[in-house]
Amino acid sequence: MSNSTRLFILGSLARGGPMHGHQIRQYAQTDRTDLWSDIKVGSLYGALHRMENEGVIETVRTEQEGRLPARTIYAITDDGLLELAALRDAVLRETRLRPDPVNLALQLSVGMSEHELRAALEERYQAWTAQLRSWQRLRELAAPHLKGFEPYGFDHTIARVQAEVTWHEQLLKDLPAILADLNADGDADSPEGA
Repeated sequence: MSNSTRLFILGSLARGGPMHGHQIRQYAQTDRTDLWSDIKVGSLYGALHRMENEGVIETVRTEQEGRLPARTIYAITDDGLLELAALRDAVLRETRLRPDPVNLALQLSVGMSEHELRAALEERYQAWTAQLRSWQRLRELAAPHLKGFEPYGFDHTIARVQAEVTWHEQLLKDLPAILADLNADGDADSPEGA
């Protein structure tokens, strides 16, 4: 279970009071947490059970409405409030840049033709460009409804996607020179280039 999932569940219960799993799931969908984090909405139920076993949330009651299945109502515990504060503080202070496997793939692209490599990079570039347009459009549509930190979440994501687009544009522009440089080094290292 990711720290984002824990942070979301603990934060939801601290902010909204006791809730059952379906309410927390609806909260995640309403807040569009999948846009801002690595939370998988479908994994929330399993996380609730694990967190209850750990003592950071607790069952306060079970409710049943009509013929619907019984629902367990969870609340955050004192230990959960402490973990929420610690997780929130850690995330707010973390500035670690997560490695992108594309950098490793580029280092290992020896043996690919320029055509193959360019095609793969063009495809990535097009995907990032489409994501940028999608995020910009979503931001535009959501603008009248955004409040608090929500606009900043959109702007942060858009800036990160724009950086990917810009990086890919530069890489594609420089690709012939990079490959020529690598080929020149390969020739110099080979017995024939000596």
